[in-house]
Formats: sequence, structure tokens, C-alpha cells
Amino acid sequence: RVSAAPEILWRPSPARVAAAWLTRFQREVGVEGGYEELWQWSVDDIDGFWAALWRFFDVDGSYDAVLGSRAMPGAEWFPGAEVSYAAHVFRGKPDGRVAIRHASELRPLAEWTWGELRERTAAIAAGLRALGVERGDRVCAYLPNLPETVAAFLACASIGATWSSAAPEFGASSVIDRFAQIEPKVLLAIDGYGYGGKLHDRRDEVARIAAEIPSLQKVVTLGYLDGTGWEPGFERPGSELTFERLPFAHPLWILYSSGTTGLPKAIVQSQGGILLEHLKMAYLHTDLHEDDRFFWFSTTGWMMWNFLVGGLLSDASIVLYDGSPFHPGPEAMWQLAADAGVTVFGTSAAFIAASMKAGVKPRAGGRDLSRLAAVGSTGSPLSPEGFRWVMDALGPETWLFSTSGGTDVCTSFVGGVPTLPVHLGELQGPALGARVEAWSPEGKPLLGEVGELVLTAPLPSMPVAFWDDPTGEKLREAYFAMYPGVWRHGDWIELTSRGGAVIYGRSDSTINRGGVRMGTSEIYRAVLADPDVVDALVVDLPREGEESWMPLFVVTRPGVELDAALVARIRARVRDDCSPRHVPNEVVQIAAVPRTLSGKVLEVPVKRILMGEAAERAASRDSLANPEALDWFVAYAKGR
Repeated sequence: RVSAAPEILWRPSPARVAAAWLTRFQREVGVEGGYEELWQWSVDDIDGFWAALWRFFDVDGSYDAVLGSRAMPGAEWFPGAEVSYAAHVFRGKPDGRVAIRHASELRPLAEWTWGELRERTAAIAAGLRALGVERGDRVCAYLPNLPETVAAFLACASIGATWSSAAPEFGASSVIDRFAQIEPKVLLAIDGYGYGGKLHDRRDEVARIAAEIPSLQKVVTLGYLDGTGWEPGFERPGSELTFERLPFAHPLWILYSSGTTGLPKAIVQSQGGILLEHLKMAYLHTDLHEDDRFFWFSTTGWMMWNFLVGGLLSDASIVLYDGSPFHPGPEAMWQLAADAGVTVFGTSAAFIAASMKAGVKPRAGGRDLSRLAAVGSTGSPLSPEGFRWVMDALGPETWLFSTSGGTDVCTSFVGGVPTLPVHLGELQGPALGARVEAWSPEGKPLLGEVGELVLTAPLPSMPVAFWDDPTGEKLREAYFAMYPGVWRHGDWIELTSRGGAVIYGRSDSTINRGGVRMGTSEIYRAVLADPDVVDALVVDLPREGEESWMPLFVVTRPGVELDAALVARIRARVRDDCSPRHVPNEVVQIAAVPRTLSGKVLEVPVKRILMGEAAERAASRDSLANPEALDWFVAYAKGR
């Protein structure tokens, strides 16, 4: 838990506050006071707030009402409106200005202008149309984080086709589990990719994927390893880029749940909902201006790729990178930031923790990070030590914003507010229009206590549906079963008296020992504070007739053995920082923590394996970044 009055690490300068898009918006809507008053108005007057956003961003088109229905699930946003996400991306962008800066392990840093992006998008859209792709068809992509991928997505959006992507490191079974559900007409696929200094040929995987998705009419290959680009005849150079006008709720893309314990849920999000939500986030919360260069390390299999592409709705350029963030060394991404002149550097809490443990010094060797003004963190809770490291490593003038949201909405519920101070260990505040509350299990709102993160009012980017869920039963079960009519996200959150928030991890992995509930993130924070521990996983296993058994599995620094002294330090830290009841029964050294392809720790599947469930039922290997790490737990469970 954070202290009652944590240290302020950063304050926006008066000049920054005056220039912020958020300040301009507040002036436009005439709300007096600070951010808290603006947020309160945005959730009290939902219709007024989203209508004001529509006007502020001059969204092209008209509508009959803001909310035809505000039921959850089933909210009907902007009935009567017709929009185009892609048209808004390209609107008013001069051909000569840079749109995308990009690099990878196989390509040096280069640029695409808006003119080039427009031409390439038009050429791909014409190629898709020639293959028979129409509005409502699904186009799937098995592609890396390249500018060609961005152009292909925008081409789909311009037609009204629905985009869905998986990163090429996904195994064939994992890709089939996702794509086969939505019956795509076309698959855009890579020949291979580079990661960690190695080349990975994916042609066999592509052939298997194509063979097992009957709906596919065409596979189009992008020659990346051999540098040949799109296969001959696919792109149609010289084509004009046109935009289909689409109903607000028309599907833009389909994202997926992690799929660690069953078939991934296919989450459908709308053209209009994502357009408005990402305009809000790019301008008002990330505060992107024309001279900004917006980077977030991601693969095409994580929602942060979609969020990063949403930066193109602003006047900023975006920065893409494909490859390992630690190749050829742990400072690789900071070198990219210097070379590309990144101003907003987005990453994960795990990357920050790894950089901290590795002793990375971002500015070492005269590395020029003078343009870097902000660092964003997401994926898991950022520890107070992570907050401190960023400020110490990059300087007190750096705006550090930690965010928390989800694939389910492709945005943040709580996170960056450019006009507010940053407190140690805290997210700055709830996002505008997101009626975030902390609730007890009985549905009682809490302040200053840890509770379930809920939304008591709809957001436009909430799923319009799960793909194969005609009755809506799966959608209701996923978010609305615990509190009918209220979105339960599955995270523990504490809302502070300062208006900020602290996220304590997933509520489904909370450990309750002797009546004391503790989020696993709090235990990890204590354990990882030891300099000899670099990663950890904890589970709590019930035992009939006696107290539960809580083992802690740790990864140590290279060359460090888990001896009695280190175990004693770990136990003492958990006792002092968490509670005596959460001191682990056993501490076990492992080589690696099993994680999903998006970096999430496999706490629940490991718990199920240790309780005797077959590994193939507990987790899908193809959804894992390092399946061999799960094999260790299978052997360990058998040994016990």
C-alpha cells in the first residue's frame, strides 16, 4: 500500500498547463475549477461530455442522439451517425510531413511521410477490393510492427472491412484459435521476422494457418526477410484513397482475450467508439502536439499497437519498432528514443523493472534524450521503485504517467493527466468520461480502500459484442455477472483522497490468508525489491483440513543461488511490507516465470497445474511467450 501522502515527483509547469489540449478543452466547455471538477462533469453529464468531444474534434457527420440507450451491456452510442476512422486519420495531414518513423532488427531507422502513407494505404485498399473484400468482411494479419502493417489496417478501415491481427511470434495453433472464429476472407502474412538477433522463418506456420481456416479465399504474403515487399500484383499504385461512411457501431477491429485457459474471446470494437475514445486519449490525456513523436513498444498482438496507431489521429508522428527491446543490449530502446527523437516513450512496467535490475542508464555515453518529455507505463502495476527509477534516470522534468485499462476497451480507465502532479506510486486520475469506482464485494463504493475496479456508466469503446455470442451471454458473463448493469473489470483499485489511483493487480489472483486479502502485485513489489531477485510468481493452494500452502517461485540474477540468507531476506521483506500471514511457506528457484505473449504472469494456470489439472487443460501452449517455463511446473507438480 502507498503511504497516505506520497511524495510529489513531478509538477507540470504553468506553460505546459496553459498549452495542454486538456486546458483548451476545459475552457471550451466552460467548466470552472481543476481536473476533478472536469472529470465529475464528464461522468455526471455523459451526453453533454461526449457531444462536447464530438464538437471539439469536429467529427465529420451528424447524429440523432448521443445515447439511444445507456444500458450495460447494450449501450447504443450516437444512433444515426456515420463515421470513418481512416478518414479522420488522414484529414488535414500535409503530404510532406512525417507520419511514421520506424525501425526493426532488420531495418535501420527510416520515415514515411503522410503522402507515402496515403499512397500505400490507397494501393493496399485497391488490392483488397480486387480480391473481393467489402465492408463487413474480415481481413486478418499475421504481420510484425511495420509501417506496411499500419497501411494495411488503414486500408481495411477505409473500406469498412474488419481488421484483426496476431504477432508473428504466435504459434500456428494460437493464430488459428483466434482467426478461425471470425471467418476471414483474406490473410495478410509475413515470410518471417527477426528477434533477438535471429531470423525466424514463418512460412510453414502460414501454410498451416491457411489450411485450417476454410473461409480464407486468399493469402497475401509480405516478403520481409527477403526484402521483396508485398507479393507481385497485390498493391495497386496510383489508386485513389476513398472512405466508406459507416454506422457508428460498425466493427473496426477484433481484439482477443489472452486465451490461456480456453478459446480466446473475440472482442469486437466499433469505428465510432474507438475514434472518439482515441481522439480523447491522444489529445486530452497524452497531450500529443504537432512536434511530438509518439512511441510505445508493442507487438501487433497487443492492444497497445492499436492504441499507438491511434496516435495518428493527432498531429503527432508515431514511432514503430519491431524486435527485442533488449537487443543488441539492454539500452536498445533508449538508443532508439535518441535516434528517432522520441518525445513520448511508452513501455511496460516489466520493461522498466528489467531496466532497473540491469542497471541501465538511459543517458549514458552522451545519449541525447533531450527531446524526451514523457514516459508512459502500462501492462501491469508500476511499483514505487519503478517510479523512482524513471525520475532518477531521466530527470525530474520528465512526466511519468502510469496507466491501467485493458484489451476489452482498448484504452485506459485511469492514467495520465498532463495538468496534474505525479505522486509516487500513483496513477494520476480517472480518464474523462470513465466513471471509475472501487466497490466492495457487496457493491459498496469505497474511497481510500482497495476494491473491485468497476465502471458504473458506459464508454463508447466498450465491446459492441463478442464475435460468436449471438445472445450476448458470454459478454454479460465476462463483465456484468458480479454486479448486474455495472462493468467489473477484474482489477483491484484504490482511489485516493488526492483524486489518484493505485492498481493492485488482478482481483482473480488475490490471495486471502487468514482473512487478510493481498494482491499478488503487492507481494511482487516486496520480493522484487531485493536486488538479487529479477522475477517472481506466487500462488496460494487450498489444503483440506489445514491452512493453505503458498509457494513463492523466484528468478535470481545470473550467478546468484537461492541460499538460506536470500530466502530469509525475502521472507522478512514480505512480512514487513505485506503481512505476516503472506510470508511464503516455501521459496523455490526457477529459471523463468511463464508468461503470455503479451507479458502477463500465468498465476491461475500454474495454480491449476499444481492442484493436479492437466497442463493442456490449464493453459494453451501457443498462447505463451515461453512454454518451456510452464513445463517446469508440470514436472514440479508430478514430483510433489
